[in-house]
Amino acid sequence: MRGDPAPLRDPWDVLVSGPAPDAVRIGLAVPLSGPLALTAPSALDLAALAAEECTETGGASGRRVELVPVDSGRAPDVVAAEALALREAGVFDSLVGFHTSDVHRSVARAWAGRGTYVFTPPHEGGRSLPGVRRTGLGPHAQHAAALAWLVTRRRATRWVLLGTDYVWPRAVHRAARTTLAGLGAQVVGEALVPFGPGDPNPLLDLVVRSRADAVLLSLVGRDLALFHREFARAGLDRRVVRLSGALEENGLYALGGDATGELYATMPSFAATPASGDEGQLALQERHARRAGADAPVVCAYARGLYDGVRLACALLSTGGGTQPPPPPPPPRLARADGLSFTEVAAG
Repeated sequence: MRGDPAPLRDPWDVLVSGPAPDAVRIGLAVPLSGPLALTAPSALDLAALAAEECTETGGASGRRVELVPVDSGRAPDVVAAEALALREAGVFDSLVGFHTSDVHRSVARAWAGRGTYVFTPPHEGGRSLPGVRRTGLGPHAQHAAALAWLVTRRRATRWVLLGTDYVWPRAVHRAARTTLAGLGAQVVGEALVPFGPGDPNPLLDLVVRSRADAVLLSLVGRDLALFHREFARAGLDRRVVRLSGALEENGLYALGGDATGELYATMPSFAATPASGDEGQLALQERHARRAGADAPVVCAYARGLYDGVRLACALLSTGGGTQPPPPPPPPRLARADGLSFTEVAAG
């Protein structure tokens, strides 16, 4: 099912070769470095599949679809400046991506009113700027039902909130405090830490000292996987519930899996098993396997969101942007880690 030519193009090659009358080019902001870089292979594969499928069904206004990657794992101002410079140079007119919300804020400000920017992962909430389409869930919508399920079903009533110190975790913590108070649960500790591997011991000590029975985690990617490993080494994994709004299949592989039954994730999608009732996810995984082979990267939630975002960008380009209604937000979902996979236990 591979298109010809390949849909992924190097931005500097495009600058040299100039515009192609038979192609439309979409910027693809994917974290090729930084904490979320472990998700990049999945994301690039699924974005390329989306571009090929768009081309095979008529493209964008009859033109084939090409994708021009930008590394969104760098500092926010660097990513925003490069994306805007490439747009001004005519490399692409619209942008699709996933990255941390501090990068999202910078890119959104740079792109406001200049073209379509589709941001696909769970986001920090608040108002969206002109031309920015957010297809993920905000903090309350993503976490509220999961918190209620865990308070009710797991009797998790003493919570510690741990995250990275940037806009999305701060918004998650604000929403969680309100939700937990309404459920009669307590927030007994909170900490925000810088990006990058750090000393986990102060965070683990906080969990122990506060006598927490649950932890809400808004660390991401590599940092999240490293924390889970240290959490298990400290012997806390079998007696303290963990809930993450950023844990997906690549992260679960990176931490070595978890069979405790105490690790939960709330993301818009999870890789489906043959017994799953999620027929759309199963069909997407089958198309991906036909394209990329049996050893293809997993169809994680970030990659699934990027796939849908590229399809949306193609539709917007074909209709001029104004007549395409925004997609409905995905329903909140909750899954429990089961070794190296997830088993869904609740949905909104």
